Amino acid sequence: MKAKSLPNREAAESFGNNDHLRFVADGMLGKLTRWLRMLGQDVKYSNSLDDPQLLMIARKEKRILLTRDFELYQRANAKGIDAFYLEGVTGEEKLAELAQRYNVRLEIEMASSRCPKCNSTVKPTSRKEAERKVEKSTFDHYKEFWKCPNCGQIYWQGAHWTKIRKTLNVAKQILKETEREK
Repeated sequence: MKAKSLPNREAAESFGNNDHLRFVADGMLGKLTRWLRMLGQDVKYSNSLDDPQLLMIARKEKRILLTRDFELYQRANAKGIDAFYLEGVTGEEKLAELAQRYNVRLEIEMASSRCPKCNSTVKPTSRKEAERKVEKSTFDHYKEFWKCPNCGQIYWQGAHWTKIRKTLNVAKQILKETEREK
């Protein structure tokens, strides 16, 4: 069921080089929301938003509606709201779909990364401030830290980054294979 609103080439031209798109995601896309935020994309999300609220936010704030609900996708299109129906099953497949459709770069740049929890842009923070908020072993092993100015969460590129890089590499591979099939 291929139900994309624009072909890939037109989408890339109309949305540029991934530079910070604005999305609203339905309640089925919480994990994808966190990934997109880490990739620097502005994503409004709450699993308590109903369909009319999602449509209103997309229209009022000029956000692209991301959904796994085909009926919601159709209603959005009928109302002239830019929407994207995600078909992928895995997180990697969904990331590859968005990279293809909107030219989202599958690289995390901490200078533009957003807090996966609250969507604010994270900022570098001093080691002194991080020392008060992270485990001593974490502080001793890592030199760079970032803080969310909204929720106060501290981030660092720890051992979990191996899994993050692997996920992004799999998404890139899926994207390459999709491009080859065209």
